[in-house]
Amino acid sequence: MPAQASDIPPARVPAGRRLASAIYRRPRLQLGLLLSAPIGWLVVAYLGSLAILFVNSFWRLDPFTGSVVYEPGLQNFERLVSTEVYRTITVRTLAIAAAVTITDALIAFPIAYYMARVASPRVRSWLVVAILMPLWSSYLVKVFAWRILLQDAGPLNAVLRPLGLEAPGFTEGETRLWLCFSYLWLPYMILPIFAGLERIPNSLLEASGDLGARGWSTFRRVVLPLAFPAVVAGSIFTFSLTMGDYIAPNQLSSVQFIGNVVQGNVGVAGDLPFAAAFAVVPVVVMLAYLAVARRLGAFDSL
Repeated sequence: MPAQASDIPPARVPAGRRLASAIYRRPRLQLGLLLSAPIGWLVVAYLGSLAILFVNSFWRLDPFTGSVVYEPGLQNFERLVSTEVYRTITVRTLAIAAAVTITDALIAFPIAYYMARVASPRVRSWLVVAILMPLWSSYLVKVFAWRILLQDAGPLNAVLRPLGLEAPGFTEGETRLWLCFSYLWLPYMILPIFAGLERIPNSLLEASGDLGARGWSTFRRVVLPLAFPAVVAGSIFTFSLTMGDYIAPNQLSSVQFIGNVVQGNVGVAGDLPFAAAFAVVPVVVMLAYLAVARRLGAFDSL
C-alpha cells in the first residue's frame, strides 16, 4: 500500500539554519550581536582601566616600606589640595590648555571660513590636504623641530636678533609650550569648524541679505551662532590633548604639567596611588567640559 503524504516525516531543519532564521527575525538582536565586540572592548579596555585608575587613587604608598597600602582613604586628594605646588601645576595646565584652545579657535576660524564659503572646490581640496599633512608626520619629530626652532642658537633667533628681538628662552616655558601646542593641535580645530561652516545652508545667508543685513551683521547673527557648536567641538580636542600631554613639556621647558607629575610618580617615585589621584583631575575636568559641550550641541559637529 503506497505511503500517504501525512505518513512522511518532515525534513529536519539544521540547527544553524534555525538559529540564523531566529536572528533574522529579530533586528534588535542583530544589532546587539554586531555591537557586542566593540562595546565589550570599550568596557573592558577603556572603562575598566578608568575604574582601576579611580580605585587606585584611594590607596596610598607607605613611605617606610615603599609598598602600596590597600586601604581606601582621601590622603592623595588631600595632598593635592593642601600642597601649593600641585595647585600651581593644575592651574598652569588648565591655563595653557585654555590659551591654546582660544589661540587655535582664532586662527582656525578664518581658515575654515575661507575653505567652506570662499575657496573653489579645487583650492578647498588642496587646503584640506595641506591641513591634514602635518598629522601624517611623527609627533616627536614636530616637537623636536620646535625645540630646534626655539633654542638660543636656533633659526628663529637668527632672524629676530638683527631686529632687536629674541625667541622665548628655555626658562620661558609657558610661551614655548603655548606656541608648540597651538601648532600641534591646530588641524583638530580647523576640521570641525570647516565641517560646521560647510553645513550652513546658503539660503540662510541669502535670506539675511534679502532682509537688509550687511556682511558683518550676517556673520555675527547667522554664521557665528550656527558655527559656535563646531568651535566647541574642536575645543574638545585642543583642550584635552594639551591638558594630557607630557612629552612636549619635557622636551621644551622646565615647567611641570599634570602629565609630567603623573609620569614622574609612576616611573621614578613609584607612587602609583598618588599618580592615579592626580590623573583623576583631568578626567573630572574633561567630564565637566564634555557635559557643557553637549549642552552647546558640540557633539552634532563631530
